[in-house]
Amino acid sequence: MSCQNYKCQKNYNNYNNYNEYNGYKCINSCGCTEGMTHVHEYESSVKLAEEGCDRHNHRAAGVTGEVIPINNGTNHVHKINDRIDFLDHFHRICVTTGPAIMIPGTKKHVHLVCGNTTFVDEHCHQFLFTTQINAPLV
Repeated sequence: MSCQNYKCQKNYNNYNNYNEYNGYKCINSCGCTEGMTHVHEYESSVKLAEEGCDRHNHRAAGVTGEVIPINNGTNHVHKINDRIDFLDHFHRICVTTGPAIMIPGTKKHVHLVCGNTTFVDEHCHQFLFTTQINAPLV
């Protein structure tokens, strides 16, 4: 299996410079946070890798980083940098999501996440999933 990253419409890994995002403000003297944005939960399984009795997959679950604005602030992406579950090894997912995909009839959205895990134990795993909806109860 090829472990080259494949792209979801556009490669959003260029948005790694968090210094470009000035919407987050440090914790103030009272310990309160100001300017916080939002994050998304995600859970999925990566695709099968290897052959024969070594064929396996892993589960991934976690929370994205905060908003990284793109397109002059008209949309945004999130970073994911996490481990997936442990078999006799683990992999990392380090990727930037695609832009927000609006849910029709709501003000809510999800993000497409795709790529490949890190190369460990002579293989990697492809993944393709969406984040969970932002602010599901409000």
